[in-house]
Amino acid sequence: MKKLFFLALICLAISLHAEVKLPRIFTDHAVFQRQKPIPVWGWAKPGEPVTVGIGTKTMVAKADKQGNWKVNLPAMEAGGPYTLTVKSKSNTIELKDILVGEVWLCSGQSNMEWKVNSAKDALQEKSAANYPMIRHFQVEKGLAFEPQNDLPSGNWVVCTPESVGDFTAVGYFFAREVLEKTKVPVGLIHSSWGGSQVEGWISREGYEKSAELQACLKTMPKNWKEADSVTDRKLKVQLFGTPDPKITREMEENYRSPGTDYSGWWNGYAPGGWDWQGIWAFRGQGYSMCTVDIPKEVTTMETFIGLGSNDSYMKVYINGTEVWSGEQAGRHIFAVPPLTWRAGKNILLLKYGPVKNPDWFGMGLSGPAEDLFIKTKDLSFNLPLSGNIWKLMPSIAEYHTYVHLMNNVGITLYNAMIHPLTRYAIRGALWYQGEANTGRAYQYRTTFPDLINDWRAKWGEEFPFYFVQLSSYGPNQSSNEGSDWAELREAQTMTLKLPHTGMAVTTDIGNPNDIHPTNKQDVGKRLAAIALNELYGIKSIYLNPMFESLKVQGNQAILTIRNCGTGLKALDKFGYVRGFEIAGADKKFRYAQAQISGSNIVVYHPEVSQPVAVRYGWSNAPVDANVFSSDGLPLSPFRTDDWPGITAGKKFE
Repeated sequence: MKKLFFLALICLAISLHAEVKLPRIFTDHAVFQRQKPIPVWGWAKPGEPVTVGIGTKTMVAKADKQGNWKVNLPAMEAGGPYTLTVKSKSNTIELKDILVGEVWLCSGQSNMEWKVNSAKDALQEKSAANYPMIRHFQVEKGLAFEPQNDLPSGNWVVCTPESVGDFTAVGYFFAREVLEKTKVPVGLIHSSWGGSQVEGWISREGYEKSAELQACLKTMPKNWKEADSVTDRKLKVQLFGTPDPKITREMEENYRSPGTDYSGWWNGYAPGGWDWQGIWAFRGQGYSMCTVDIPKEVTTMETFIGLGSNDSYMKVYINGTEVWSGEQAGRHIFAVPPLTWRAGKNILLLKYGPVKNPDWFGMGLSGPAEDLFIKTKDLSFNLPLSGNIWKLMPSIAEYHTYVHLMNNVGITLYNAMIHPLTRYAIRGALWYQGEANTGRAYQYRTTFPDLINDWRAKWGEEFPFYFVQLSSYGPNQSSNEGSDWAELREAQTMTLKLPHTGMAVTTDIGNPNDIHPTNKQDVGKRLAAIALNELYGIKSIYLNPMFESLKVQGNQAILTIRNCGTGLKALDKFGYVRGFEIAGADKKFRYAQAQISGSNIVVYHPEVSQPVAVRYGWSNAPVDANVFSSDGLPLSPFRTDDWPGITAGKKFE
């Protein structure tokens, strides 16, 4: 009986495999690329003929010994809706409401992943989103050690007020602009993952061809067991300087003892997940500590501690004495009796595990900053516990694991989220990424072009690749302090040397206090302006002013700028030109005075008698930079020198 049941299962499996099947990227409402052959492929019984038709176009393929088949339907002009029919002896598949138009791959990290639901004026944008000729395909997040032939899920979705909220915002606003100007359907294939680094999106073949990344293949993990071991070793070296620090549980229990030296602990902040503070993917138990000053008069009062949100089991110690333990969902607040604190400096130590809800948050304290505090009931004392005041230390002696995230291993994002798409015909790619690579900005000069060349090789054509230059986020420091974000923007600008690339400058529409500026409308429009001019023959303003050359006359540095329209202007009610620094041979930069003269800018400083270098907008958040073309586009940040930056020599491992 068992043998018959087993044979029945085998027969069922064979019959299911015999049915003609399409990859997930082919569903109702799909958009096919116009003016190019249309690849359609799938699986069937080995040797079985498969007939594929759309409109008046029909082709026949024969499945090979492994059951693979493919046809290239003749190119079509924009139009539809059509029905795609795929027939075999076993079954027939019909996909309805197919359009032929422009297909764009949208990829990168969180600013590409950012949804219309979270964009500026989201309610108004959604209510007006009656664009049935815009379609969106969401690629499920995934990782793989080998290239995948198919996606686990996904459907093409028609743009409506009800559906558009889940579309990539940058992609949608790009598509809307292109549709309105060309009247051609637009399909968006959205494959991005917040926080991802560029190295994860490059294929193994791309690594082999890369002078920067070749060596990484020698130590690249081949499975998650190896990957977790590498991550564990890296963390121990990062924290203790050795892969075998010989830390015991008893030693960790002594972290709460008075006199413990916390100076070697990892610098962190709250609220915020540990994954984004350098303790990547760790899941287990961990400690956070901070030093707080308590006035003498407060020590005799009842106080309240707010610890944001962390619903794992937590222990709280003040100067080594446990004052609270347990689990608390939502806002984490508890009372501290009088005479617990001592006057002056106190050590607040927390021990906790990963957040349970939402579980993706991992280790750390979540919630708004105002929910972290020490205060009295009458608010006569209110001390914030948010910001860069915390020290972090994972418990490596206790059981711990590493969650499988996008940056644990290179190549795995490409294998799972790009490789299954490489047969599908597209017009080009839109890319918004770089924030996760700022620490290796110099290397990005090579790895970013590596990615572009790799994808073009995989698709077999030099398709257009348009990307977003990093916006403004973080401090507005001087060039003397250095800026990794400025160095990453420079690397992006250098990538324009590749043919058929374009860059949207966005430093003027960022938010120095939020890495996710909500104005995605202008980002999409600026990318669309590049495409409209370069591909669709529709003239519009799209070239940002860019540094051209430097000439020194006496104590003045004269800059020539290209793409100025009819000239340059400073957006300042007093007419002041801001954002420039100047240095002499001593390489010491000073904030400079500047004047616009047509397409030139004259920069000087009374203490720099012989200028050598000029920089503009050279900071993480260059909020002072205010030079624009007459057409209203911002001058791209730049420097005229090639002095070593703060990320020089930093490499991907």
